[in-house]
Amino acid sequence: MQPPRAARPRLAGLDIFRGLAVAGMILVNTPGSWSHLWWPLDHAEWHGWTPTDLVFPAFLFAVGVALALSFPRKVDGATWVKIARRTLLLIAIGWGLQLIARPDLANFRIPGVLQRIGLCYALAASLAILTASTLADGRRVLRPGAILAAAVVAFLVYWALLVLVPVPGYGPGQLSPEGNLAGYIDRALLTTAHIWSGGTDAAGNVVYDPEGLLSTIPALANVLFGMLAAIAWQRAPERATLRIALAGAALVAIGLLLHPLLPINKKLWTSSFALFTSGSSALLLALCMLATRGGTIPRLLAPLHMLGMNAILGYVLSVLIGIAGFRLFIGTESVQAWGFARLNAVIPDPYAASFTYALIALAIVLAALVPFHRRGIHLRL
Repeated sequence: MQPPRAARPRLAGLDIFRGLAVAGMILVNTPGSWSHLWWPLDHAEWHGWTPTDLVFPAFLFAVGVALALSFPRKVDGATWVKIARRTLLLIAIGWGLQLIARPDLANFRIPGVLQRIGLCYALAASLAILTASTLADGRRVLRPGAILAAAVVAFLVYWALLVLVPVPGYGPGQLSPEGNLAGYIDRALLTTAHIWSGGTDAAGNVVYDPEGLLSTIPALANVLFGMLAAIAWQRAPERATLRIALAGAALVAIGLLLHPLLPINKKLWTSSFALFTSGSSALLLALCMLATRGGTIPRLLAPLHMLGMNAILGYVLSVLIGIAGFRLFIGTESVQAWGFARLNAVIPDPYAASFTYALIALAIVLAALVPFHRRGIHLRL
């Protein structure tokens, strides 16, 4: 009879970090009025960044941390089946939410947030397995050098493609909404009917998708850097917080230094953006690790911890709340417009009223997760 397998140690702070990322997504995606957004809760118009632009990369970073922490000791056919299953489920849920929001196959958006998470997870997991070392006892161990090299290659390849490959009618190196290579590939392969309708140029033509195909390459690097953070913790837990913070500060600095050469741009997910956001994610993770030093969770952070333990379910619930907000009506007003009008009657500042609506949506998601959390039910795809 084999002895029971020891439980893997948990990285204190990861669930709070992941919960912060999901909470940020909810606050950004469910305002009371899209016309009244405080600038920190809106994406940069094109080049540059706002706090909102750091949210999705942070979640990808968290995916990388969790992936490294759960890396299988043995790799067999069942491991690959699990990776494929999780990837397909993420993509299917993303497409399902899209169909609920806009049941129009002629204008069905193929890319999306969950779709990008699924693709990045599949690529990172595959790369980790294929580059892992095999020990004498048959166990597989991650190789941080190979993971770092893959991240660097992703940055350089994407940078070279954006700068050197000419786009018909625009030439090489164009980083405008209509002239960049990533947008051109999405238009050519997916057509404008199946990419984000909000990705328009100055004339209102749909020309790009922020979660498009080519920009998945640098987004993969965000996941890979999350894996490196987890490896640093596994190898030296007592020194990991400082090392992760220092590495994060270095990545932020590199991203900022590259900004004049290759602008930080979330919608293109430029290499400088991936570096900058990987660094900011590492710094935030280090802060969360400090907040939970000793394994204790501060009471004020308990809701974020709960949200982080059920991150995908929380995100899906928030999307459904957002869909209900504009598809369900109270009289002649959508639920979103009705709710915002009532809040604005009490809170004269429309921006504050819009933000309060988002806070209520976050509170509803947290309340819905409580019974799951109390029963130990956590969605693991």
